Amino acid sequence: MSSFRFTRFAAARASLTLGVAAAALTALPAMAQAQDAQEEAATTSADGSVIVVTARRRAENLQDVPIAISAFSAERLENQGALDITDISQITPNTTLENSRGTNSTLTAFIRGVGQQDPVPGFEAGVGIYLDDVYLNRPQAAVLDIYEVERIEVLRGPQGTLYGRNTIGGAVKYVTKMLPQEFSLKVRGTYGTYDQADGVVTVSAPIGDIVRVGGTFARLSRGGFGDNLNIRGLENYNRDVYAGRGTLEIGGYGAPIMIRISGDYTRDKSDPRNGHRLIPGIRSGTPVLRDVYDTRAGLNAPKQDIEAYGLAMNISAELTNTLTFRSISAWRKDDSFTPIDFDALPAIDVDVPALYRNEQISQEFQLLYEGSRLKGLVGFYYLDAKASTAFDVLLFTTVANLNAFTAGDVRTDTWSVFGDFTYDFTDQLSLSLGGRYTVDKRNSTILRQTKLGRSAEFGGTPLVLATTSNFNGQARFTDFNPRASLSFKPNSDHLLFASYSQGFKGGGFDPRGLSTAAPDTNRDGVRSQQEIFDFLSFEPETVDSYELGWKGSFADNAINIALTGFYADYTNVQVPGSAGFDSNGDGTNDTFIGVTTNAGKAEFKGLEFESNAVFARDFAGDGSFLSFNGTLGYIDGEYKRFIDARNIDVANLRRIQNTPKWTASGTFTGAFPAFSGMITASTTVSYRSKTFQFETPSPFLDQKGYALWDAALIWRDDADRFSFGLNAKNILNKQYITSGYQFLATAPDGTPTRNAAGNFIPTLGTEGVATAFYGNPRQVFVTGTVKF
Repeated sequence: MSSFRFTRFAAARASLTLGVAAAALTALPAMAQAQDAQEEAATTSADGSVIVVTARRRAENLQDVPIAISAFSAERLENQGALDITDISQITPNTTLENSRGTNSTLTAFIRGVGQQDPVPGFEAGVGIYLDDVYLNRPQAAVLDIYEVERIEVLRGPQGTLYGRNTIGGAVKYVTKMLPQEFSLKVRGTYGTYDQADGVVTVSAPIGDIVRVGGTFARLSRGGFGDNLNIRGLENYNRDVYAGRGTLEIGGYGAPIMIRISGDYTRDKSDPRNGHRLIPGIRSGTPVLRDVYDTRAGLNAPKQDIEAYGLAMNISAELTNTLTFRSISAWRKDDSFTPIDFDALPAIDVDVPALYRNEQISQEFQLLYEGSRLKGLVGFYYLDAKASTAFDVLLFTTVANLNAFTAGDVRTDTWSVFGDFTYDFTDQLSLSLGGRYTVDKRNSTILRQTKLGRSAEFGGTPLVLATTSNFNGQARFTDFNPRASLSFKPNSDHLLFASYSQGFKGGGFDPRGLSTAAPDTNRDGVRSQQEIFDFLSFEPETVDSYELGWKGSFADNAINIALTGFYADYTNVQVPGSAGFDSNGDGTNDTFIGVTTNAGKAEFKGLEFESNAVFARDFAGDGSFLSFNGTLGYIDGEYKRFIDARNIDVANLRRIQNTPKWTASGTFTGAFPAFSGMITASTTVSYRSKTFQFETPSPFLDQKGYALWDAALIWRDDADRFSFGLNAKNILNKQYITSGYQFLATAPDGTPTRNAAGNFIPTLGTEGVATAFYGNPRQVFVTGTVKF
C-alpha cells in the first residue's frame, strides 16, 4: 500500500478513530438517552405504511422532506425481485443504472441527464454511490448485489451539503440492516432459469448486553444467456460471484452510543461479457449472429477477475440532548482484470486486455444539532484515492504483434467542509440554507508506448519500440456550492417547497490522452508543455438546479403523491470521448486516444411524479389490501453549445446520453391471508422512451422506446419465519440495448458513411466496430427463506 500513500494516513486515521471510539465507550455509562431515531429508518411498503428516510441526516416522514427522493424497503425490493441496484432503475423517475458493458460489476449511472459513462480513471462520478454512508469513488465493483439490505434511497439533483462527496447529479444510498439483539440465523436460496442458483446465509449473535457480531455469506451464480461460439467453455452474460459481509456493533438499541465496524468482500469470476456485432465483418465478411446474447469474441487474456473489499467504522454518539457527533472512516480497494474485445470477432483486431486498480481512504466528521426550531449539521470530508488503468490495444496490422500500450494513473486528494440548517419560523414555514466548499487536487501520469508483444501486466515480454507519451500533470480546483430551500405546510397532509442547489465536479486529465496528438495551437512549429497540458486536461463542470415541489397525503395516508418540477443549467460540460488515431503517419489509425473537452452547455427541464395508493384494507381478512405504486418522469434536455473537434458548434446535432425523455412505471399489489400466512401478488410494467448511448446519435446503438413486464407471487408465514416466492422478470422477453461500442466513420450528425464499394468505413481496426450489449432476457426464479 505504500504506492497509495496509505502509510502516511493509516496511523493518523487509526489514532483518530480509535480515540473517538474510546471516548464514546467511556461516555456510555453516563448517558441514558435513547438512540437517535435517524438509525431506525423504515421506507416504503406496498400497504401504504408511513415512509421514513434519512436523506437530511435525520429521520423524517418522506412526505415532509423537501427533496426529490425515491425510497425502497427490503420488502418492496423482494417483491420486485431486485437482484442488484440496477433493477431499481426501471421504477425510479429520470434515473439510469446499468452494467457498463464488459463486466457484471462496473456501474454506469445517470440521474436527470447527469452522469459518467466512461469507467477509466480521471473522471469523477456524476452520481454518488454510498454503501452505509461510505462514498464509492470508482464505478468498478459498484453494481451492488441486494442482500440483507435495510433500504435504498435515490436522491435526485445535486447533493453535498449534508454528507460525503459532492455529487453533481444525485446520489444512491445503499443501507444494510442493523444486527438484531437476539441470536438470528437466516438462510435464503434461489433457483431459476439459466441455472440461476443463489444462496445467502446470515447469522448474528449478541455478546453481552451491548455487543453484537454477525456476518453474511452469499454465493451468486447463473449460466450465460448466450455462449462464446469461438472459445469453448466460455459463456456470455453468466454470473459467478462469492461475497460476504462481517459486522461488529457496540451500543445502539436505546444506548446513546453506536459503533459499527464492518467489512465486505466480493469476488466476481464470471466470464467476460462480450457484445453482439450489429454489422458483418468489413474485412472478413463474417455475418451477424442470430442470437443477440451469443458472441464470437476471441480475446480471453487476462482471465476476467474482479476483486473488491473494504473496511468501515461508523460511530454515532449523543453528546447532549441536542448534539450528536458522527464519524465515518473507510478504506476500500478493488482490482479488475478484464479482456475487452471491441470487434467481437476471433481476429486480433481492436482487442484490449485491460486492468483497473482502485484504492481509497476517506474520513468524514459530522456534528448534528436538533433543537425545537433549528435543525442541521456541519461536517468535514476527506478523500485520498488512487485510480490506475493499464491496457494494450492489439490491432490487425502488417506488423505482427504490434501493440499500443496505455497506462494512466490518477491520484485524487480532496477535502470539503459543508453545512446545512433548517429553521422553522412557524409549524408551517421553514427555510433551509446550506453550502459546501471543496478543494480537489489531481496528480496524473500518462504513459503510452508502442510495443511488439503484449505488456508484462498481461503475461507478455514486449519489446518497446517508442514512447509516445510520458506525461505528468497536476491541477487544483476549488469551488463553493450553495443550497437553499423554502417549504410551506398548509396543514399536516401537504408540503409545498421551492429549492435551489448547485453541484460541482472537478476537472482532471484524460488518462488515454496522447502527447504527440496535441495541436500546435500557436503555430510556432513546437509542441510546448503548455499545449500538451491544455490538450490532456479538462476543467470542472457545474449544475445550477431549481425545483418546485408538492407532496400530499389524502384519505388518512391511504394516498400519497409527490410532484416535482425542475430546471437545471449545466455548464462547462465534460465530454469524454475516444477516437482512432494514426500515430505513425501511414494513413491508418493504429491506436485510439482519449479526447476530453469542456465542449458543452446544456439545459434540462422536467417533471417527476410518484404515487402510492391503497384502495382497500382488510377486504379479504385481516391485513389484506390492494395498492398501486406509480412513477412518471419527463426530461427535456438539450445542448445549447457543443464545440466539436473542428471547433464548430454542433449543439443541434448532439443529444443527452443515457437519458430517455420519458420514464414510467406502475405496480399493482394485492395481499390476503392464506395458509397461516400472507400471500402478496404484484405485477409491474415499466417504460423507457428512446435512449441515446452517446452524445452523437447512432442508428446502431440507440435504443427505441420499450416496456418491461415483471410479476411476483410471495407467501410469508404469520410468524415471519418462512417465505416462498415466485418471480418473473421481462416476461415478454424484450430485447433492448443498454450500451455498446462504435468505431465507424460518420457524418457530423452521426449518420455512418460508406466507401465507394458501399461498405462502412472503420476508424479503428479493419473489421469495423458496432457492438451492442443487451439487457437481461426473460428470467423466472423461485426463492425460499427460513429464519431461526
